[in-house]
Amino acid sequence: MVSTSAFITSLVTSFLIFVVLVMIFAFLSRRKGNIPIYYPAILLKGRSPPDPNVVRTPWTWIKEAWEATEDEVVEIAGLDAAIYINLFTTALKIIFWTSCFCLPILIPLAATDKNNKLQAQDPEKSANFTSLDDIAMGNIQNKSSRLWAFLIGGYWLSFVTYYILRQTYKHVIELRAKDQSNVRAKPEQFTCLVRDIPPTAKNETREEQVDSFFKQVHPETYEKSKIVTGLGQASKLWAELETAKAKLAHAEAVLEQSKSKAAEDGTRPMHKIGKFGLYGEKVDSINYWNEKIKELTPKLEEEQKRSETEEQKGAAIIFFNSRRAAAEAGQERHSPFADRWQVIPAPEPRAVVWDNMHVSFYQRLVREKVVYVITFFTVVFYMIPIGLIAAFTTLGNLTKYLPFLKSIVNIPALKSVIEAYLPQLALIVFLALLPKLLLALSKAEGIISQDHLVRAACGKMYYFVVFNVFLGFTIFGTLFNSLNSIKQLTSAGAFSFNTVVELFGASLPPNATYFITFVALKFFVGYGLELSRLVPLIIFHLKKKFLCKTEKEVENTWAPGSFGYLPSIPNDLLIITITLAYAVIAPLILPFALAYFGVGWLVQRNQALKVYVPEYESGGRFWPHIHSRILVGLFVSQITMLGYFSVKKFPFVVLLLPLPFLTILFANICHKVYYPSFRFVAIAVASEEVKEVPTLSSVVAAFTPTCLLDSNEMNDIEKLDDSNFQDAESHLPSRSSSGIASPADGALAPPTV
Repeated sequence: MVSTSAFITSLVTSFLIFVVLVMIFAFLSRRKGNIPIYYPAILLKGRSPPDPNVVRTPWTWIKEAWEATEDEVVEIAGLDAAIYINLFTTALKIIFWTSCFCLPILIPLAATDKNNKLQAQDPEKSANFTSLDDIAMGNIQNKSSRLWAFLIGGYWLSFVTYYILRQTYKHVIELRAKDQSNVRAKPEQFTCLVRDIPPTAKNETREEQVDSFFKQVHPETYEKSKIVTGLGQASKLWAELETAKAKLAHAEAVLEQSKSKAAEDGTRPMHKIGKFGLYGEKVDSINYWNEKIKELTPKLEEEQKRSETEEQKGAAIIFFNSRRAAAEAGQERHSPFADRWQVIPAPEPRAVVWDNMHVSFYQRLVREKVVYVITFFTVVFYMIPIGLIAAFTTLGNLTKYLPFLKSIVNIPALKSVIEAYLPQLALIVFLALLPKLLLALSKAEGIISQDHLVRAACGKMYYFVVFNVFLGFTIFGTLFNSLNSIKQLTSAGAFSFNTVVELFGASLPPNATYFITFVALKFFVGYGLELSRLVPLIIFHLKKKFLCKTEKEVENTWAPGSFGYLPSIPNDLLIITITLAYAVIAPLILPFALAYFGVGWLVQRNQALKVYVPEYESGGRFWPHIHSRILVGLFVSQITMLGYFSVKKFPFVVLLLPLPFLTILFANICHKVYYPSFRFVAIAVASEEVKEVPTLSSVVAAFTPTCLLDSNEMNDIEKLDDSNFQDAESHLPSRSSSGIASPADGALAPPTV
């Protein structure tokens, strides 16, 4: 329970921090040297950033974010970013329309009742309430006719959510169809992935097997295949070669900068060849990295040839001569048995997880179940490892298991600092590693695309934060606040299940004040830091000053990457869940949730238009995940209302029983009607004409792992017969390249290997 004064203090402090951070952003973003941090997306699109000499107010960014169209967001930041911003739009609509009923009707009804005053006067309950609790449902007396308004509020919230989610789902499908019908066709639209290829017959290569099968099944549209190979050693050599090239460029830049009139030849850079350059023989850096490149290049070429012939796996990438043919193939069953010849639509080339392509059908089944079990125990019992970390990081245990630290921790000043911060730092580090753990678990399932990995990890993290933050705080906070009352009931012999339920019910609404404070802190401080980008700014200038010597190194330092959908989406969905759960019980949370998603909508649109650059695109596949989690939040809200109305002994609580079943029914209808549009490309969309179509050679190159590409191979690819591929689309007005460069050109990020 948070007192009114503490709540106001927290709110004002958070708001002041937000204002200060916005002012910092307004000041720093005008400085020319900071443009790569605040406008990288604009720079990479070849557009001119705002003129530093033109006066911009601290709120100019709001006007620019507000006036931008959704088409501009899609063009600059990609469809996934637009879908993410639709999460904020949807939440704003739900909260706004819910507020139209709950704020003017439910708050006055609660504020003019006196249940909390009566509870506080009862010596057996020893309840303690603040003025904020007096405007929540907890202040309504048991069996009161006023509860009818709260019951209607539950129905209003539910049907508002159903309607807006349905409208948003349709809008997102239209966005996705529009993106797929773009004037520029994409490589993945001509491609499918094949898994679970049966063993080859005698004297038959894997490529011959695949080509023979698909030429028989798709004789008019099938073009060629590319067998998936093991990439372990080739990927390692390629990474070493790229590192050597970068080190050579760095050394040459250092030499060039050291040249002056006094020393025309400059000073040749030297380094030690041991780990991290800390030990070993000291060598001339330029000569060393030149020799390293000469040594690694033939090794990589040899490994590329070996992997192409000896490391072939039971999976392949197949190419078709039209978008429609690929869309049809990705929706058809190619074998009577589900564990053979599984053909699925291809993700974007940059998103392919090559290591998982060849994981067999039965391995995927087993892995998936094992990962689900591990995730369950991680979600439910995460307090155990945190407790172990907290216990181990005490000074006593540290000196016990690590005796060499005794001389260090005995220093009084250092000892005080360690005792104060070490357990908290250990906890922060553990929680920071959680997204990486969930990503690793998702990858272990055998998922074949980066975007699917992130969606799977987001789902796991959502349930983690809901269980441990929302439900955990509610249950344990209520239990803690009711300890005195439980002791009194036990001593008086009046302890029973019903009395415990009443105690929990009486303590539930006061927890809303904590969550209101939580939401306010999240959007004021969180979005202030996101907008000001202080951490990336500091890192950029430190690296630029002390580490970067080449333009490429500088570019790598300020390259922003894409939105951090993990953990952003689970945390945003947590706020929606909290808001839906307390919208009727404690409507005061609604204005703060409205502010959270309103400020978030502006900030994230600004970041999409000016900062973040997509590393890959999923075609908006995040939306079904977001949609289903919002419905989970609504379901939690409805169950919470059922329980609380029962605590209030409202005789008509049975009228709320249909709501959870309506939510399940609505979710099933949406899954059957709308979800297939995200699972597959509609044939009607795939059949539409486009102006620019990539050549077969560019599509093949895009789906070739970077570590297997070399100049010779690229020359061979360009000589491939493209006649069938081009004839299939000969009715199109343009045969120019789609502009989608191959990984060899450096325009695409290296596939995951």
